[in-house]
Amino acid sequence: MILKPMLIALLGAASVMGTMAAATAAAAPTVSAGARLAATCAACHGTNGDTHGSTLPRLAGQPQQALSASLHAFKTGQRTSTIMTQIAKGYTDEQLDLLAAYFAAQKPGAAK
Repeated sequence: MILKPMLIALLGAASVMGTMAAATAAAAPTVSAGARLAATCAACHGTNGDTHGSTLPRLAGQPQQALSASLHAFKTGQRTSTIMTQIAKGYTDEQLDLLAAYFAAQKPGAAK
């Protein structure tokens, strides 16, 4: 008989913990696949592709088709670069398109 109240208490605690876990998961921001891939570009091209200075091109806000064409050209070797040709070869065509879409959607000057 003592086990029944204990079991009810444990089930209630498990229910509360499950609800808290679901609320935490729902509150966590979702990071797109393009944003995850773009994080590796930040070292050279700035946060969200918003390069500061004139050494490297700003990717944020460029037309998606132009970005995609450039990335694919780097991958195939049609466009040469010391670094980008090697980097682009490490991505699938779909990943390059995700990167192009992500950077095209960014607002230039928005990164702080």
